[in-house]
Amino acid sequence: MQTVNTLPALREAVDGLRKAGDLALVPTMGALHDGHLTLVREARRQAASVAVSIFVNPTQFGANEDLDAYPRQLEADARKLAAEGVDLLWAPAVEEVYPAGFATSVSVAGVSDGLCGAFRPGHFAGVATVVAKLFNQVRPDLAFFGEKDWQQLAVIRRMARDLDFTRPHATRIHGVPTVRESDGLAMSSRNAYLSAEDRARAAALPRAMEATIATIRAGEPVPAALASLKRALLEGGFASVDYAELADADMLVPLGALQDGPMRLLVAARIGGTRLIDNMPVPPA
Repeated sequence: MQTVNTLPALREAVDGLRKAGDLALVPTMGALHDGHLTLVREARRQAASVAVSIFVNPTQFGANEDLDAYPRQLEADARKLAAEGVDLLWAPAVEEVYPAGFATSVSVAGVSDGLCGAFRPGHFAGVATVVAKLFNQVRPDLAFFGEKDWQQLAVIRRMARDLDFTRPHATRIHGVPTVRESDGLAMSSRNAYLSAEDRARAAALPRAMEATIATIRAGEPVPAALASLKRALLEGGFASVDYAELADADMLVPLGALQDGPMRLLVAARIGGTRLIDNMPVPPA
């Protein structure tokens, strides 16, 4: 595996890899777990070469969020990626991505506005900006993102459509289903922040979501089912619930009832000092 830290070295490496066929990109912020490695394996299955980026992006963190505390373990991550057969690791410094005088931002209206966008102002502009830069830097044919952050995936797909990205084209931005622990909790780098007690309580989140989907499918009104979900989480040890919404899977418009098209149940809740997010598909009416 080749590791590069500068744009000239990246472009030379990418030009060499592209001769073998399609190049896939898996963007990450590091602290890799099996959820990330599942993305890598799917990328390897679909492309001739795989590049992974590791960059803790400061522009997607708010003033009171965990940028400084976010785990950084580049050497361990590199060993994991090499073992998976990754061809290229792009690990730039902040100054390489945001040079002095950087003044451009990409903002995606609509899908960015609610859910996490309402609780983390500026977050998705930071995500869209850095992903647009990664697409321009690596010029991948395909890109892979986890479905755990469904809103992020929707934002990136919308951006690619609106800005006419051809590498990768919007239709070649792939969502990979969420990888879960044995108790159902979605894998996340932030799970490492949980105390043992909070980690045990956190498993109530996917269980409560599955129960809510079942009750909605059985005919309970959506507002009542969502209220019950929030109550179950608070009674199960969560400190607060930022949101619990049934939404259109593409536009992320909140729904008050089941619809014919694809839907997702999306939740963000806090336990201890950690904010967890999760989502699950809901079958059409």
